[in-house]
Amino acid sequence: MSRISKADRQLQLQREEAGDHLYANRVRVYPKSVHGPVRRFKWAVLIVCLGIYYLLPWLRWHRGINQPDQAVLLSLWHERFYFFNLEFWPQDIYYLTGLLIMGAVTLFLVTSLIGRVWCGYTCPQTVWTDLFMWIERLIEGDRNERMKRDAEKPTFDTVWRKASKHAIWLGIAFWTGGAWIMYYVDAPTVTVEFWTGTASKEVYFFTFLFTATTYLLAGWAREQVCTFMCPWPRFQSAMLDEQSVTVTYQGWRGEPRLRGRRHEGDSGGDCIDCGACVTACPTGIDIRDGIQLECINCGLCIDACNHVMERTGRPAWLITWDTLADQAAKAEGRQTTLHLLRPRTLIYISALLVAVVVMTAALLMRSSVGLSVLHDRAPLFVRLPDGNLRNGYTVKIVNKGPNIALFELRTDGVNAASLAEADEGLGPASRLGLLVKGDSVGTFRITVAGAPDRLVDGSQGIDFNLRNTDTGEQTVYHSLFMGPR
Repeated sequence: MSRISKADRQLQLQREEAGDHLYANRVRVYPKSVHGPVRRFKWAVLIVCLGIYYLLPWLRWHRGINQPDQAVLLSLWHERFYFFNLEFWPQDIYYLTGLLIMGAVTLFLVTSLIGRVWCGYTCPQTVWTDLFMWIERLIEGDRNERMKRDAEKPTFDTVWRKASKHAIWLGIAFWTGGAWIMYYVDAPTVTVEFWTGTASKEVYFFTFLFTATTYLLAGWAREQVCTFMCPWPRFQSAMLDEQSVTVTYQGWRGEPRLRGRRHEGDSGGDCIDCGACVTACPTGIDIRDGIQLECINCGLCIDACNHVMERTGRPAWLITWDTLADQAAKAEGRQTTLHLLRPRTLIYISALLVAVVVMTAALLMRSSVGLSVLHDRAPLFVRLPDGNLRNGYTVKIVNKGPNIALFELRTDGVNAASLAEADEGLGPASRLGLLVKGDSVGTFRITVAGAPDRLVDGSQGIDFNLRNTDTGEQTVYHSLFMGPR
């Protein structure tokens, strides 16, 4: 049977003393290793998350000649974001806004349904902290051994174990920082350049920056990040209600607590006050005190408690996933049903569906042609010998397609307007044919000459119409034609 050790009592006293002061030193948490279905599921999620993070930059995706073949790449040098078959330009930043909105609403919905499972299973801080703690247990031993080593004077055995642990931590952190850089630079290329000393100074700087942050946050800060640095615990109370499924201690069944194995006729509850749930918690809280800011809903206390229940011959799942409403009903001997669809979740689902529909429609209607027109500032216009006026413009044509394309440019709004492009020797003509390379922006110096008939305060509207002669796709840019007042 588990007992509260002398070291546990000292930790408890430190926590009580810290609660009486405005500031106190950190009370270190020593989570105990547990085994069970929750722990196995967490390992599976950890392996999937780390596998995606480390291997995704190496996945290839053919896009054509002179195009990067990395499946997911945010190329700052080319100002493009490649995601498998999609290519986003800086002008497409609103897609990022939509994606962030979808992510936030999804997080709200999941939290309102099943609590902080994001924090407990897929948050990067949780994933890497879990990995670092596994390394720590592998080298230094489980909870009691680590506490004993830290309490005693350093020995050779303690020093070499801690040195080995930190060396492996730094290796994992370095691997993590290097993998992050690979999302911005081609993975095979930057790997060779890094180890041959030919990579850019930005690559080295950010690799070591992310190495340091991973090492400090996952190896040293740990639960401090979740408790004090992350803003989400402060928001979660607004997301939860009595129908949210969270990790819950069944007080109606566990109280009153009574130490030792149960015998026939005992009046105590199933909880033997062994503290196994507390020692297994990665943030060091007591789940029996109810929902708390520090709880990340990981459920490791469930495995720890189930093991104790098995040894005492009591039913498992004294700590379980349940709602406050269901617990209150069970305490009164009533039966309840789980209400997944309620006003809160319906609002989140509706907002998420709207965001998904808007984003899908925007992607399907996404144009591969872009046009911008900038009027010359000096001179605003030129009077020609025949009495017409001429304005100058800088026209930029965006060709998001992979191949070179011929674009037809014409104007509406000025009578008998003629266009000319001096650099290419085109015009004057009512329409111009302009060639733009694939996946690039073509810049042209265009002059428009004509006789405006409705100048108001020295200007009138003019439309630049652009058409891709290969695909027929069109776009319009509204500008001004300037003249005398």
